[in-house]
Amino acid sequence: MMAGSAAEEKTFRRFLELFVREMRMPLQESDPVPMRPLSDLVSEDEVEGECLDLCLQHLYKYNCPCSLAAALARATADSLLQSDLSIHNLNKTVEDGADPLPQMESVKMARLVFNTLFETCCLWQKELPYRRRPQPYYETSIHAIKNMRRKMEDKHVIIPDFNTLFNIQDQEEQAFFAVFDGHGGVDAAIYAANHLHVNLFHQESFSQDPSEALCRAFKMTDERFVKKASREHLRCGTTGVVTFLRGRTLYVAWLGDSQVILVRRGQVVELMKAHKPDREDEKQRIEALGGCVIWFGTWRVNGSLSVSRAIGDSEHKPYICGDADHGVFPLDGSEDYLILACDGFWDTVSPDEAVRVVSDHLQENTGDTTMVAHKLVASARDAGSSDNITVIVVFLRDPRSPPPTSTEDEEEGVAEEQAEQEEAAEVEEEEQEEEEEEDEAMRVEREGGSAADVGGKSRGGWPLQQCSAPADLAYEDRTDSLTDRTSLSLLGPSLESHISLIQGSRKPCFTFSPDLFAAAHSYRGERPLRRRSCVPFQEPGISSFTDPQWPQTTMLLSRAVRRNHRRGHVSRRWGRRWPNRSKELLGLIPSGQTQCCSPWRPGVAVPHLPPDATI
Repeated sequence: MMAGSAAEEKTFRRFLELFVREMRMPLQESDPVPMRPLSDLVSEDEVEGECLDLCLQHLYKYNCPCSLAAALARATADSLLQSDLSIHNLNKTVEDGADPLPQMESVKMARLVFNTLFETCCLWQKELPYRRRPQPYYETSIHAIKNMRRKMEDKHVIIPDFNTLFNIQDQEEQAFFAVFDGHGGVDAAIYAANHLHVNLFHQESFSQDPSEALCRAFKMTDERFVKKASREHLRCGTTGVVTFLRGRTLYVAWLGDSQVILVRRGQVVELMKAHKPDREDEKQRIEALGGCVIWFGTWRVNGSLSVSRAIGDSEHKPYICGDADHGVFPLDGSEDYLILACDGFWDTVSPDEAVRVVSDHLQENTGDTTMVAHKLVASARDAGSSDNITVIVVFLRDPRSPPPTSTEDEEEGVAEEQAEQEEAAEVEEEEQEEEEEEDEAMRVEREGGSAADVGGKSRGGWPLQQCSAPADLAYEDRTDSLTDRTSLSLLGPSLESHISLIQGSRKPCFTFSPDLFAAAHSYRGERPLRRRSCVPFQEPGISSFTDPQWPQTTMLLSRAVRRNHRRGHVSRRWGRRWPNRSKELLGLIPSGQTQCCSPWRPGVAVPHLPPDATI
């Protein structure tokens, strides 16, 4: 196989040249292998998985391009599987009850793998085969630590180019990511990491139903490891969570308490529920089989394991079963990323906290994803986790670009555009009305009247018919906030604070007629004024009973709000985001019934407070 572009071909050829020069092959019987397998014996059904793993791990040590590494591993495995491996099988006495499966020494097999890989590289250096160019890979960030445990029993698998690794030509682009958390030893986690994806590909239902294929692959991996554990006297198990991406569909399968979450537009989407003994359905299943769930620091199956499903753990079967759960989730392009992690992470970091960590890191580093997993691991360790911690973050879109607009966003944009058009039409209508009023005032003045007497504009005031409010309005202590300028006494609708419409002016904006001042004196005599600031308006029902002039006041204030919109005193965006807020302030609707937009923004986690929380 070969790159689909000249630049990739040049990169591949340069790597092959340096790699062949460095390897110094072929290996002789007495030569140590560059990388020792993690198991001692290999059966025939394990050769493909072990070969792929050895090739990939070794090539990645030399920074081999991912696509080339997958192609070389596939070619090496195919060549090895086509050869006669039976000559390397051990003549081992079969114990009573043991599986008489042919086996070979893993070191001998590794030597064959590396020699075959060297031969493949030499051939490709001379003539690089052609292959179609894959789609861009999912950007990933991975970090794993032993933490305070004596051994590292976690394993993870990253296969961004699944099609190349298995020479698949007739499928959409596919990728495979998994985390395995071993317990009682690392053998089960190693086995699952090396073979589960191989078992997935070989399922008959793989092409048509990946969900069923994933569940069957989990079951096959469990059954084969149980046999291996019996042959080699292993007592261990592993949980696992797998995400398989095919085109625009996400397939998830899991056993135990390793988990994955999906983040869409900055919000957590639950994909699964961990298998723990305290789950009611798991508890009932275990008790129906004759087992029990006991509290021993945490809920445990038969007082031993704190998970209810796993690969391996043969001595705890059938209570610890190997049947995986699964889920299918279509992707629409608005998804941000996946977080796969073991329980050493999720036991101390909630999904919402994880999203906040990722969001903060991306904002601080302008979208750079390099150290995202490191930040997540550090947050779990700082929160008190002492377990092994493994975290994989798979970005489903470029975090440096804004999320694609959805249908709701488009509808909202159209609504805002319509609102702006309506607002512009309203402003134009008001200007026409004011021009007519100015003409009327000039006519009255020419006839010898007073503009103030008939509602003229004298020094920027409003027409008289909109000034029939209580005349206890003053402007000496004007502020810029509408809610600070306009307040009501709790005993009535008298306007007690200061209103001004002229920016920077401390002079009165109006000339009131003597009748209005007389009305003001009568209000003061009946009801003493109370100086208050920021007192919410009363409900309109109360206003209508206590002040017959309050409806005119609301007209006056609503006119002030519209003029401030036109003059720039109040942001139009504010008015669009909280369309009912002005009405609430004016007492036209009951307070507390305004509807505003959610504070959520794409890519930003917003904490969810309980209703009774205080800020």
